[in-house]
Amino acid sequence: MGALAAGIAIGLAALGAGVGNGLIVGRTVEGIARQPELRGTLTGTMFIGVALVEAVPIIAAVIAFMVM
Repeated sequence: MGALAAGIAIGLAALGAGVGNGLIVGRTVEGIARQPELRGTLTGTMFIGVALVEAVPIIAAVIAFMVM
């Protein structure tokens, strides 16, 4: 039962991170297309957002290992 819970946790975390990263990058590209002069600021903010979103699957993997 623990292995099933761990697999579901990691799968859902990966799915959520993929959707989140897609939204962040897509909105950043849209913002750069609208205002090219803000490219540096938007890119820096995008990297911070992507790093925060990528922390979720790492935390889920740690919790999954703890469950097992």
